[in-house]
Amino acid sequence: MRKYASIWVALLGILVGALAVMTVQSYYKSKNILRVQGTDWRKLNLILQQIDRNYVDTIDREKVTEAAIAAALAQLDPHSVYMPPVKLTEAETELAGNFDGIGIQFNVPNDTAIVLEVIPGGPSEKAGLLQGDRILQVDDKVIAGVGFPQDSMVRRMKGPAGTKVTVTVGRAGTRIPFEITRGKIPVHCIDASFMVNDTLGYIRLSKFTRTTASESFIAAANLLNQGMTRLILDLRDNAGGYLDQANKLANMFLSKGDEIVYMEGLHRNREDYVADGQGILQKIGLTVLINENSASSSEIFAGAIQDNDRGTIIGRRSFGKGLVQEPIYFSDGSGVRLTVARFHTPSGRCIQKPYSSDYQYDIYKRYTDGEMLVADSIKIDSTAIYKTRGGRTVYGGGGIIPDVFVPIDTTRASDFFVACNKKATQMRFASEMFDRYRSKLAPVESFNDLIPLLDGMDLPKQFRAFAQKQDGITATDREWDETLPYLEPQLRALVGRYSKLGENAFYKLYEEVDTMLQAAIHQGN
Repeated sequence: MRKYASIWVALLGILVGALAVMTVQSYYKSKNILRVQGTDWRKLNLILQQIDRNYVDTIDREKVTEAAIAAALAQLDPHSVYMPPVKLTEAETELAGNFDGIGIQFNVPNDTAIVLEVIPGGPSEKAGLLQGDRILQVDDKVIAGVGFPQDSMVRRMKGPAGTKVTVTVGRAGTRIPFEITRGKIPVHCIDASFMVNDTLGYIRLSKFTRTTASESFIAAANLLNQGMTRLILDLRDNAGGYLDQANKLANMFLSKGDEIVYMEGLHRNREDYVADGQGILQKIGLTVLINENSASSSEIFAGAIQDNDRGTIIGRRSFGKGLVQEPIYFSDGSGVRLTVARFHTPSGRCIQKPYSSDYQYDIYKRYTDGEMLVADSIKIDSTAIYKTRGGRTVYGGGGIIPDVFVPIDTTRASDFFVACNKKATQMRFASEMFDRYRSKLAPVESFNDLIPLLDGMDLPKQFRAFAQKQDGITATDREWDETLPYLEPQLRALVGRYSKLGENAFYKLYEEVDTMLQAAIHQGN
């Protein structure tokens, strides 16, 4: 009997269990509850399925999907992002080292694009465009004097190599249409490269593209041939780019065996990058300029130089991006840049600043907290202390703190100067001076020829009259005397840019009122 009793108990247990399962299933079904676990991705898929099956109106699947992706990535970190096809193409093009287009550089000082440079050998030069031309129309779209956005101008002129675009320009009061066949246009990452004096060189690097290492090598070799024994490398406002290019640039300065950076993540084993001792600038004195907009690869380079005690970092605390993104591409042309690792400087510090609800306003907060004016206001993470090779103390947790702090210069804020800046009076004045002196200015290829030409233009007197006539901006004699010492170099730099010296002229002539650059120049004296 005991044997049969045990069998009946087992059968009863099975029956009760089955009834319980049926009851739970019936409950979930009646309440429209879908069973999920919080540790998998099934809930997201189920939600999208339910929207698809039951939502009251027609659904834009692409829009909903992209919103869901963006929302999911936003929960990770500030630098893991989804990019639709157009945005991804623009981002990739910017870092690729070349793009398809017509081959010009322009600015828009007064609601009209003015050609600043025609790239030698490019499609526009072959078609006949000239420096100083006003771009009035692209194909059938008028873009001058109608508040047309500058980024939209760029998109209209860019296009696949081999395609044609008609650009109508204004030149000496005449409208001239040019049919231009687009081609491959090189994008340079070095804005300027010149000798400050007989032994001091200067290179301004705007971003880390695929061509950064090769461009830097060529620029450095040229300066070495001119007698350079010390270099100022300007990384201000350089938001970064390719990691390998930062490593190659650092390798030019460091000795064999010096660590440059290492990376690691949950799904990425540690990778160490070490100098090979083949760099051509190992014996050159080095000063690096950074500011609050120097980020990512710029910080990798600055951190390697600082931790190896290889040079002096001058400026203000860098942005604080210590994360490494890896691209993931989709067949529709979109993609994701997913954070896969953190990078660490040779001393072991990660300079990623803390995530916060106001992460995107961090730079603004630095202004309001006084950090841009006083070194003692810099937020230092006292728990993240590290030592350089020579034993100096450096800190992690929020950017590269410079060895020499240079505050923002707030002394140049006369009412006259501020009013001119608001209306871009200086830039519009420069384009007018080019129109007036085009035949003399455009051919200039050396500073020996440029300086006397600028001296003979009497730019201050002409600018004061221009500001009053064009914008109704006037200055008292006292205000003018206070403004002129820093206004005149700016005017000379902007006008000089229209010569064949281009950006070299701008940065060379602006040098005397660039407080951070001046600090670097005198640092080695």
